[in-house]
Amino acid sequence: MNSTAVQERSETDMSSNAVAPIAPLHAADVKRRVAEVFERVKAEGRTSLTAPEGKLVCDAYGIAVPQEGVATSADDAAKLASFIGFPVVLKIVSPEILHKTEAGGVIVGVRDEEGVKAGFDAIIANAKKYDANATIVGVQVQQMVDAGQEVIIGAVTDPSFGKLIAFGLGGVLVEVLKDVTFRLAR
Repeated sequence: MNSTAVQERSETDMSSNAVAPIAPLHAADVKRRVAEVFERVKAEGRTSLTAPEGKLVCDAYGIAVPQEGVATSADDAAKLASFIGFPVVLKIVSPEILHKTEAGGVIVGVRDEEGVKAGFDAIIANAKKYDANATIVGVQVQQMVDAGQEVIIGAVTDPSFGKLIAFGLGGVLVEVLKDVTFRLAR
């Protein structure tokens, strides 16, 4: 399988939609891993993380997030989804496509391998139509969690206020409700 590593689960957990806990790393390892992600993004001239990069940061700090991996082919996506367990969510991974829903780059509730393969192909086609010059990393195959609240967390440097943290409702609600608040980072 040509996909990123997915956190291992026991056989009894395979049918569960619970978010698997992640053991926090030692402080030095956390700083190193997060610094590597940020340095790579900065070196590429980007100002935003892709979802898999954000997951690496969450993992480093022990923040539980749904299991996921990135697939570069429809077959790999199907294998990854089978490993994670159905249903899954499929999302485009591209540094240039930040608004995935707008680009036709999100499919939720995919329940079988054939649906994953068809969804993979549709998302790639939609992304290319949305931005023909976008770098397509692959498609994120993510555990679909049936409880909880999706949130967005971000950071920005404002010329007047300095470092700010953003927090609000995530997913499509970010664009619809615009329920995001900004606070000074201390």
